[in-house]
Amino acid sequence: MLPTTSKGRASSSSTSRVNSSTFPQYLRRIIKWQQMDIEYTFWQMLYLCTSPKVVYQHTKFHKQTKNQWARDDPAFVVISSLLLAVAALAYCAAYDHSAGHAVFVVISVLLFHFLITGAGLATCCWFLTNAYLREEAPNSHVVEQRVEWLYAFDVHCNSFFPMFVMLYVIHYFLSPILVAHGFIPVLLSNLLFMVAASYYHYLNFLGYYVLPFLERTTFFLYPIGLVIVLSPILILSGFNPSRYLMNVYFSQRV
Repeated sequence: MLPTTSKGRASSSSTSRVNSSTFPQYLRRIIKWQQMDIEYTFWQMLYLCTSPKVVYQHTKFHKQTKNQWARDDPAFVVISSLLLAVAALAYCAAYDHSAGHAVFVVISVLLFHFLITGAGLATCCWFLTNAYLREEAPNSHVVEQRVEWLYAFDVHCNSFFPMFVMLYVIHYFLSPILVAHGFIPVLLSNLLFMVAASYYHYLNFLGYYVLPFLERTTFFLYPIGLVIVLSPILILSGFNPSRYLMNVYFSQRV
């Protein structure tokens, strides 16, 4: 027998209660390394850089087995934060010799580059998808589905990791060239940032495209067009994003 409208609403509210109760449990597991699947996390990180569709195919399996789209394992956030902190310390070791300033750089990178900015972007995407991109139910008997906020944050974390590889790891080894004066450093720096930003938005699109109850998810690809348009303008104007950011954090060394 098909569920009635009231049952559908009850199921939807029940799902919301389950999702809201998941977040405190998610936070508690952050300090419990023995409950984290480290191997699977590194597998996801690898495939996000090489074949991201495979990762989101596993997201469908997760929904079928755990009845939620979001991860219930905080290992991805924890490991990403640790890698980001190590990368920030590597920059400090190369361009700064002040321990106090190094602490400031690590904290600011973790909070503002990853967590706070990520929470803000996830909230925007969570609101936009639930308010404007959900398919209308064909009849009143279909259970309403909504994007979980924690899933929106997962999508940001997935999208952020390849950008981290390009703009923190590869950038670190190329930084002597990228922060130099001249047209070639300006060109290479802008190209690196263009590819990283475009890939971030592509992964963001994949994260919402996989949800069967959303439509018009190509909306998340639009920023790529803006990035492609702005990059030549920045190159011709002589703006070097690498040099700019390095001057922000290590002005006395670059």
